[in-house]
Amino acid sequence: MDPRDDLIRHYRWLRQYGYNDSHSGNLSVRDGERFWVTPTGACADTLTAGDLIACPLDGAIPEGASSDTPLHRATYRLNPALGAVMHSHGAHTIALTMTGEDYRPVDFEGQYYFDVIPVIRIDYDHYFEEAPDRVPPVLAEHPVVVVRGHGVYAAADTLNLAYKWTCSLELSARTDWLARVAGTL
Repeated sequence: MDPRDDLIRHYRWLRQYGYNDSHSGNLSVRDGERFWVTPTGACADTLTAGDLIACPLDGAIPEGASSDTPLHRATYRLNPALGAVMHSHGAHTIALTMTGEDYRPVDFEGQYYFDVIPVIRIDYDHYFEEAPDRVPPVLAEHPVVVVRGHGVYAAADTLNLAYKWTCSLELSARTDWLARVAGTL
């Protein structure tokens, strides 16, 4: 499968299953010495392969690329074995990490996949300046990281594995949330 088609498929799944709204989040997939990234303000419902932006691992970032492109690039540079970076906005994960403390899943599957989910605080006013320096080192040590109040970043060898980490974390957070509402936690 063309990596661009795979990227679009995963971006639509994030929208379809409620991990992003119609125009939020961003994805990239490595393709040799470049990577493809969603454009700023991309609509998951209408995105096509022709809309994706090819970005070099070195050199200028093309106009129109996602605002998070410097973060994606820094992640690939720090860990050249990675093939995909995924950013989503799972509501349960964001809600349960608003304290800024690292998150420990309470369910079996969450604990099976993740010992701890690092949560980092980045001032919203300085997000785009600080995130490319702060998120990639954490992704070099953990498959996912949460930026408090903003969202989840997952990095993996493939888009499908990054998607798995994203979905597994959000299901764990949703289970945690429901257990708290039910009074069983």
